[in-house]
Formats: sequence, structure tokens, C-alpha cells
Amino acid sequence: MRKLQTLVTALLLTLFGVTSAQSEMAIGVTGAYALLDATGSEVEGNGKEKTTTEVDHNFGMASIFAEYSMGSVTLGLDYIPASADVSENIKSRTDVETSVTGTAAETTTSRSQKAQAEIDQHFTLYAMYSLTPEIYVKAGYVTADLNTTESLATGSKYGDETLDGYTLGFGIQTDVGASTFMRGEYTYTDYDEIELTSSVARTGVTTNNKVSGDIDVSQFKVSLGYKF
Repeated sequence: MRKLQTLVTALLLTLFGVTSAQSEMAIGVTGAYALLDATGSEVEGNGKEKTTTEVDHNFGMASIFAEYSMGSVTLGLDYIPASADVSENIKSRTDVETSVTGTAAETTTSRSQKAQAEIDQHFTLYAMYSLTPEIYVKAGYVTADLNTTESLATGSKYGDETLDGYTLGFGIQTDVGASTFMRGEYTYTDYDEIELTSSVARTGVTTNNKVSGDIDVSQFKVSLGYKF
């Protein structure tokens, strides 16, 4: 979150350091339908076994935003107060480990592994540029917390990680009153690839497992704002 704090500080200095007869503030709410696409892989500690998966998850969400406009340029901060699961369903599998006891008798052990992750504390710091009074383009920096909520029979944990990325989009804005406006918008967000290492290695393996993943999200948004 330090990157976000630095950017917010820079934004505030810009806002309070600029005065213009054309400047105005705005606040509002956004409803969005998101199409999340995630790919991931897990490499066993022995380096020989690799499992890959792909997840598509569509869901609705809401956010709040605050903006400062100076002519054709708008700077803003968007915050999603709720968390969202990366996958619609919990991913689970059963691993069967075969071992040999001291009496040379072969034994097997079944381990149930369940994994899930959620995105939380999602902030977007963005800039918008008006091509016409109604049409604009948008670009921004995104940061969020990725919380892993796995339940692994091995007792291993993968921990949490910070997601950074960028967003690009375009939209249409129209006034619906003296101080209110509406927007229709499309954005595409590409998060940086992440890599996590398990806290516990499998039995008989000295190297811990590693998982990596990449998340992309497309959103269709409708916003209602108030400017002053």
C-alpha cells in the first residue's frame, strides 16, 4: 500500500495546488459487472510435477469515487469497499501419498487440499481525458490485497500478497441535472503476475511448492455522480 499512499499524496498536492475557474470536484457511486479471467500453476517441490488451471468468474460489484477536474483532465480515486473471490467455487483435490514403513509394508495417505483467494482493499488512482464534452479515455494505477484462504492437509500456507496493475478504458458521460451526471464505461485491468511459496514442504521433499498466477478483469460500469 505504500505505492498507493505516495500516489494519493501526490494527487492531493496537485489538487490543492491548482486553482482554475474551470475546476470542479465530484463524488459518486459506480455499479459494475466484472469478467475475471485468472490462470495459475503449482510446481511441486521436486520440480517434476506441475498443475495448471484457468478460472473464469463473472460477478457484480460497487465502488465509490472522488474526482477533481481541470478543463479536459480529471484526476480521481476509486475504492471498492467489498471483497471478491477469484473463483466462483472453492478449488479442491485429494492427493494420495505412498510410503514404505520400517517393515517394508507399503502404506497410502490421502490428503484433502482446498484453495481459494479473494481480492480486497481495491484502489484505483486514475486520470481521464475528455476527447469531446461526452466521450473520454481513462488510464490508471491499481493496487489491492490478494488474500489466500486455503485449507491444506499438509498444514502449509501460501500467505497474502499485494496486487499491482494498470487499467485502461473509455466511456460516455452526460449531465442529468445542474449538478449530477451519469457515465457508461468499459475498462480492462491487467494485474502483475504473482508468485507465492508454501510455508511447508511435502513429506520427503526439501523444496517448498510454488504457485504463480495472473489475473485480468474486464468491467462494464454505470456511474452516478454529483459535482460541486
